Amino acid sequence: MTGGTDGHAEDHGRVYQSQGDQHISEHHHYGGGGPEHGGPDSVRRPAVGRPPVALRDRSEVMERLRASVDSEHGGQVYVLYGMGGSGKTAVACALFQEVTGGEQGRVGLWVNASDRASLRAGMLAVAADRGAGDGELLAARNGLRPAADLVWTYLDRSADPWLLVLDNTDEPEILRDGDWLRTSPRGTVLVTTRRAAARWWPGAELQHIGVLPREDAALVLRDLAPHSGTPDQAARVADRLGRLPLALTLAGGFLSRQVIDPWTMDTYGDRLDSDERVRLIDRGADALSAADPRHLVGLTWQLTLDAFEARGLPEAAALLRLLARFAAEPLPLTLLNHAGIGAVLPRARTETALRALLDQSLSELVDAAGARCVQSHGILLDSVSAATPADLVPALDTTAVRLLDAAVPGVPDAGPHDPRLRLLVPHALALLGHISEPSAAGALAVATRLSVALHRTGDYLSAWETARNAADLAQRLLGADHRTVLAARSRAGRALFRLGRYAEAEAALRAVRDVQERLFGAEDPDTTDSGYGLQLVLANLGRREESVALLRDTVAGRRAALGPTHPLTLRARAGLLEMLPAADVVTEEGGTLLTLPSECERVLGPDHTVTLGARHNHAWALYLLGRFAEADREIRQVVGTYERRFGPEYPLVLAARQLLSRTRAALGHVEEGIVLMTDVVERRERGLGPAHPFTVASRNLLDAYRSGRWRP
Repeated sequence: MTGGTDGHAEDHGRVYQSQGDQHISEHHHYGGGGPEHGGPDSVRRPAVGRPPVALRDRSEVMERLRASVDSEHGGQVYVLYGMGGSGKTAVACALFQEVTGGEQGRVGLWVNASDRASLRAGMLAVAADRGAGDGELLAARNGLRPAADLVWTYLDRSADPWLLVLDNTDEPEILRDGDWLRTSPRGTVLVTTRRAAARWWPGAELQHIGVLPREDAALVLRDLAPHSGTPDQAARVADRLGRLPLALTLAGGFLSRQVIDPWTMDTYGDRLDSDERVRLIDRGADALSAADPRHLVGLTWQLTLDAFEARGLPEAAALLRLLARFAAEPLPLTLLNHAGIGAVLPRARTETALRALLDQSLSELVDAAGARCVQSHGILLDSVSAATPADLVPALDTTAVRLLDAAVPGVPDAGPHDPRLRLLVPHALALLGHISEPSAAGALAVATRLSVALHRTGDYLSAWETARNAADLAQRLLGADHRTVLAARSRAGRALFRLGRYAEAEAALRAVRDVQERLFGAEDPDTTDSGYGLQLVLANLGRREESVALLRDTVAGRRAALGPTHPLTLRARAGLLEMLPAADVVTEEGGTLLTLPSECERVLGPDHTVTLGARHNHAWALYLLGRFAEADREIRQVVGTYERRFGPEYPLVLAARQLLSRTRAALGHVEEGIVLMTDVVERRERGLGPAHPFTVASRNLLDAYRSGRWRP
């Protein structure tokens, strides 16, 4: 020491020296706990990861935004909202570059508004850009003057018109803290957000940003990887990615950067079938850049789920995990309004949880088949499913099965076409694709019952596809000989018969019945159910004796296993009224078979479907016996009841009207028979196609009437 006032400090030390009396107050701030004096490197450039090569299919919204920015009058706030990865920032970036790169003389200002610190730092940087002094900025940073007031004072004074982008404003609550979102005659504000509720954006104009149309989605892939495939191949991959811009960008980036063994679009599309779908998509991120969760489909929605937990809304995350067990298709809201949901989240909180998902653009409300539904994007659901903790999966699976089970009719009955049933099909199949072995049999049983319900409304194609696909999905967990898998295969065979594919139906039903008989016995209800379906096929193939023998076995098996008055037993006995020749029908069951309709009415009631079917077949038996007037009276009554209950297009109605045409013609009213059959043929051609065996048989009968060749 020299005795002078020279001092020395190292690292973060401070030396304060004075030759007079001084009062010094020193405040130390370490790490991130102190006031943020820093800010973004620039507010004049968009802070985005990878801008699109070309903006696709946003022309309408871009025109609206251009018109606002080009206007001499400022003061507008536009809000671009949509799910993560939908391209909101890309739209904002495209507009930013347009208005700042031309001759408009407009200043572009870009602020990351994803959290309070970033918003505050960015907005103060905007104030500095517009002329605020260091002293003013220091006072605002230290809380000595309102920061938002300072920013908007300088925005209002700006000599240049401006465009202010508040990007990633997914917590609009922070805008209200200090009133950061305002309007000014000097410029336009553009906000990007996942929050869709209008209450967050009073006075603003909202614009939804969704997925791309198919053609434009394919162009995004071709922009990034032009040599990886044709436009058609790109379109197919785009469909598999749900046409989500973020997923398309990552996929195109992955394909464009491969060197040693480049994949084609088709190869990439095939790989999307694997369980690693989300991880494959995220491989398109730039490996040399810092991983921003917003730029990865596997992480971008985790930001929102974390926010739910932080806000005390864990049920929103629970509901999204439950939705991820289902398909990315409209899911009827009634399915969620069930006590069974309580195993995953409190039923009383389901409404709150759903509103949170809607507000964050994770789901949307849609109308489908006259039902209010909720729908989420497929990549989102895949991402959530992949990230679901393993210990939560069993409860999610059992709850999903329980909810779907409650939505499917417990005992499917014949009825008119119900498009709401078709809404459940993709969810039943998606659930079987996700589910673990303990819940697989229950899920398959529900899917099979759904197939039965579709079958009994006359939607045979959907019934076949549902049963076949459900059996294929469950077989990987349960094995080919599991009871529920065999039951599903049997239902698929029954639907094939109704589709007129007799050879396939016979092969399927015979194979299933053989296994069921070996494993469960000839009188087991599943075995006799397959036998009942098989005898229908054999009868229509002209193998009447074989059909009758099998039908009698079915009656005996059902009588033994279910009892003589069970609806399935009565249905099989009613089949004998149709299948037996006239000489046998009067002696069957000791001569009592012709009284079956009365027995059905006594046991099941007059309006039960089995009772109506027995009366229908009884009328056919009377017709074969030559008792035309009695047959005519009975089938007229059946037709009237069928039409009131099912409508004019239902298959049972057409079959009954065909029999009515026979009784009318047999009673000498051939012209009336021709009118009836003309209508039946036209309806069967529309519903089944001109080549279906039922249509062909109806057309042959009509031709016989017209030619005069027909005889009863």
